[in-house]
Amino acid sequence: MKSASAAFPEIRPGQSIELLKALHILTRDGKLNQDSRRKLKQVYHLYQFIEPLLEAAFARNSDPSLVDHGAGKSYLGFILYDLFFKSRDGGRIVGIETRPELVESARQLAAGLGFTRMDFLNLTVEQSIASGELPATVDIVTALHACNTATDDAIRFGLAKQAQAMVLVPCCQAEVAAVLRRHKNAALGRTPLSELWRHPLHTREFGSQLTNALRCLQLEAHGYQVTVTELVGWEHSLKNELIVATRTGQPRGNAQARIGQILAVLGIEELGSRFLA
Repeated sequence: MKSASAAFPEIRPGQSIELLKALHILTRDGKLNQDSRRKLKQVYHLYQFIEPLLEAAFARNSDPSLVDHGAGKSYLGFILYDLFFKSRDGGRIVGIETRPELVESARQLAAGLGFTRMDFLNLTVEQSIASGELPATVDIVTALHACNTATDDAIRFGLAKQAQAMVLVPCCQAEVAAVLRRHKNAALGRTPLSELWRHPLHTREFGSQLTNALRCLQLEAHGYQVTVTELVGWEHSLKNELIVATRTGQPRGNAQARIGQILAVLGIEELGSRFLA
């Protein structure tokens, strides 16, 4: 009888077929349709960004930790464990999620698969920063399609835990756009830059881009080297921006000043507590 990897070249040797079925990448009868192939390609594409960070983490520490914020059904955590962690003796993945039913279902799946170094905690970001169930420092923080300010929560956690790397795919950045919208009339009379967000569609798009630019500056101000790229392969999602930050310990000298200047020019200084922290 052929193995799944032999029957389907897209599946890597040693991958858990039970997990792929649970994640609906394989159908219940073990088939791989076109939609599933696309999903698998997307998973592997994201994995290629995270794998070198995991290799570096294991080179520094035989028992590194990866914390996935806004884990949801822990899709990302399970794939990372299956592809990378399960073949090693050390390492731990922790999924942080505020919905208790998702935490419980993830725990049951991990137990059934024998993924013993996966933990799932029903915590808010504030609780996770102070929780004794998490180490004082962590190696990697991920947040995949964390909605609106949830990406900022993940960054705040990563900064508090001195994470060596953060991998972020932001989603639905509505807060900054809402502040821009609220101050639009005043901005129109103050600066010609307000034309960038005068129309409602542009307000949303500009707000999204501005949010991520400010996040990158915040990370650089805290001593991270930041790479921003398109998450090629996630064609089904318009939220296609990937931010990878690696800790160097050398803050960009003017990053914090730039944040303040941008907020002042746009008349949205009220967001200073969010991005200047």
